[in-house]
Amino acid sequence: MPFRCDQAPEWPLLQAAFSGQPLDLRRAFAQDARRFEHFSQQAPHVFADLSKNLWDAATESLLLGLARSCELPARRDAMFAGQPINTTEGRAVLHTLLRRPPGLALPGDDASIASRLAQVHATLDAMLAYAEAVRADGAITDVVHIGIGGSDLGPHMATLALEEFRAPGKRFHFVSNVDGHELHGVLRQLRPERTLFLIASKTFTTVETMVNARSALAWFAQQGGRDVARHFVALTANVEAAQALGITTTFGFWDWVGGRYSLWSAIGLPLAISIGAAGFRDLLAGAHAMDEHFRAAPLAQNLPVRLGLLDVWYRNFHGFGSRCIAPYHAALRRLPAYLQQLEMESNGKRVGLDGQPLPYATSPVLWGEPGSNGQHAFFQMLHQGADVLPLEIIAVRRAAHPLPGHHQMLLANALAQAQALMAGKADGDGHRHFPGNRPSTFLLLDALTPASLGALVALQEHRVFVSGSLWGINSFDQWGVELGKALARDLESRLGTEDVAGLDASTAGLLRKITQK
Repeated sequence: MPFRCDQAPEWPLLQAAFSGQPLDLRRAFAQDARRFEHFSQQAPHVFADLSKNLWDAATESLLLGLARSCELPARRDAMFAGQPINTTEGRAVLHTLLRRPPGLALPGDDASIASRLAQVHATLDAMLAYAEAVRADGAITDVVHIGIGGSDLGPHMATLALEEFRAPGKRFHFVSNVDGHELHGVLRQLRPERTLFLIASKTFTTVETMVNARSALAWFAQQGGRDVARHFVALTANVEAAQALGITTTFGFWDWVGGRYSLWSAIGLPLAISIGAAGFRDLLAGAHAMDEHFRAAPLAQNLPVRLGLLDVWYRNFHGFGSRCIAPYHAALRRLPAYLQQLEMESNGKRVGLDGQPLPYATSPVLWGEPGSNGQHAFFQMLHQGADVLPLEIIAVRRAAHPLPGHHQMLLANALAQAQALMAGKADGDGHRHFPGNRPSTFLLLDALTPASLGALVALQEHRVFVSGSLWGINSFDQWGVELGKALARDLESRLGTEDVAGLDASTAGLLRKITQK
């Protein structure tokens, strides 16, 4: 088994580096005229400025050594080659294959890769042909995507992000919550003959999704809808279960595609309908470009690696427990929620690959809101709070709207927040004093396009893999979601009864309160 990060020889050296003279960003810039040049880089579709972070070249060099000691390149290559790195489920992790061009072989490919890649492109071609048919069908004005977790967050985020490319005459709705208020609020806007429902569940057994799907089917029938086969599509590997509900059009995916990595698969059908086949292929191409950068770039010039190492430095040495995501583009308003699942479900683990408790923290809490809204909500705490909270700004150089002055003001605010966090402001009045020396990362896209969004999302996927690899955890399972689901099934059967046998006093008391007449 590869070295775990705390067992590597660089770990005590990093502890010593952190315990030494604290780094002051203002002094670091004053002493090194090339700091921005060293800590910024261009990756596919994404420019990154890492210079306002609390590290120097010596620290980064130690972190790169840590990555090598933990055999990060070998772990990365094993993922791309199709080895079963999801050890608790015995599965390969091949979301990168979903965006690999047809017929492309990579060094070290598992023997099954070629056939898997052929299946990927056969499914992709069929899905995109269907998406184009729906785009051309003027009778369909509303597309309702029903899924949850990875079957919702990715396509929802991306469809909103690429609204500028949306097919005219089509509205898109996303239903994930089992709370009937959400589905009811969507259904009352619809007419059955003009609506297409997409039911997204790999197993077609996900409780929340199937409850919503059956309610949608019942509504369709009650409203006089005809031809379930035309108006319902299943995105699933369980074709038989879909057919049992009268759904005959299905697009599948595979057990080596995790839910939170499934945007690139048939789960992305609503996005494909919205932006078209060419746009979806551009999304895949942007992600593939970032895949190749991650796979082939030297570690010191590898942006996902540098971000992942910075995450380890902040979590395990500085003790920073969260990271704020501030996209300075309204179309990216669902990106923080998407990244929450990507990182916290992947790396929110307390045991290593051997199942034993780890002696250090893993995933930070991710949270955020688009700028400039966040500036009028929680940026007060970023600037003057007792906790240091690293900020990640995502900005877009070119606007897609014609309104004069807006985008310049938006970009000026993004730049100003990073500058203010670093520089601070001395003031004898403590209420007006800004301590500064607070870290931020600045990611810049030239424009928000399918290709740049694909690259940005792939960048975030790979950075999560890097930190998870160094922590020695399985970033591709999610056993933590299972217990609550099992208990919910038991409690649902007790609702409406007086059965509280075996329950703790709090749960029993709440159950009585909920069910009282």
